[in-house]
Amino acid sequence: MPDTDKIKALAINGGTPVRSTPFPTHMDASGRDLGEEEKRLLCQIIDHGCMNRFGGSMVLEFERDFAALHGRAHGIASTSGTAALHVAVGALDLEPGDEIITTPVTDPGTVIGILLCNAVPIFADVDPRNGNILPASIEANITDRTRGIIPIHMSGRPAAMDGVMAIAKKHSLPVIEDCAQAHLAEYKGRLVGTIGDMGAYSFQQSKHMSTGDGGIVITDNDAIAERARLFADKGWPREEQPRDHLFLGPNYRMTEFQGAIGVAQTPKLKRTVERRRATAGALMTKLQGVAGIELPDIRDENPSWWTFPLWVDEDALDVTPAGFRDALNAEGIPCQVGFMVRTMLDYTFMKERRTYGQSQYPWTSPDARPGIEYREEDLPGARAAVTKPILIHWNEGIRAGDVEDVAQTVTRVCEAYRR
Repeated sequence: MPDTDKIKALAINGGTPVRSTPFPTHMDASGRDLGEEEKRLLCQIIDHGCMNRFGGSMVLEFERDFAALHGRAHGIASTSGTAALHVAVGALDLEPGDEIITTPVTDPGTVIGILLCNAVPIFADVDPRNGNILPASIEANITDRTRGIIPIHMSGRPAAMDGVMAIAKKHSLPVIEDCAQAHLAEYKGRLVGTIGDMGAYSFQQSKHMSTGDGGIVITDNDAIAERARLFADKGWPREEQPRDHLFLGPNYRMTEFQGAIGVAQTPKLKRTVERRRATAGALMTKLQGVAGIELPDIRDENPSWWTFPLWVDEDALDVTPAGFRDALNAEGIPCQVGFMVRTMLDYTFMKERRTYGQSQYPWTSPDARPGIEYREEDLPGARAAVTKPILIHWNEGIRAGDVEDVAQTVTRVCEAYRR
């Protein structure tokens, strides 16, 4: 039975919280590795006077540096991670009604690029234990309109890329890896973003490295890189005269300010991920054997720990995941339930297919496969992935004392609610 005295002692019930100081956060300098190098490069831009990537040098340097860090030949920078995914899909030169298979457990940014290319997202289910796409579900969703696969490396943990790539090879499909949450994560010794045809990254405030907002696509494919560059710059081959625009494309040009932060941040990324791995590894060790929770199984992967996940054993503890989250938050440990707060099926724009006016395009395109539905019963793993895991917020500012506080708090809550 739960220990009544220990439950009353929890901060959520008026007890003294484990932490009396704020936890390091990605929203300020406490959880970010920012400093003099970033300031120096930003001042260089002001002194030079050119803030646009064409005429400046920072974005070009950043593209080269980030691609080289991953052993790729090309980097195409953009204004956000959402933009990077749009650029990657745009590089495929799709026809209206074409289908891209991805996961329903993701930020809408993954799906937005598909829809803006007038293609239809098709959702494969996910493994509820890591939120990543299931290869068998990809295979089950392939049709004669399938033109690509976008696996997401959820929360710093790689998808099962052997299975994804085997299916892609079998059906001659390009693969775009969504690496927004998984900078420098490794799958069986290979960096994510280098296994498929393209890797798309986000540099939004919460990511492993940030330029405030920003994104990049990396690839070794020369033809893909050329079209991606054109797509991100209004289809404009700037070296050609007279000026021409070859096809419809947005303006996703990264500014020199973002590029400068990227130049400063890229050399720090390995250190940032090493810090996250060290502290997450220490927490794994401290929580081994704590009854009532389950820890992630990382045998085939080297995560970069965007968050730290654990699961409540509701047979052992008399508390729901939401209740466990609330108890941790009250103790001063920031966390959430679910790899994402919702599945894509829950968002209004997807449920009502609000895209271009009231048209419901591209689902209503005469070239689209008729009768496409998104049914909850087809995606049981996705629902579990957004309702069961506890995600403890993680960043490079976390130190040994913070790890100790997390371990003490998790243990305290488990002991209070143990059946």
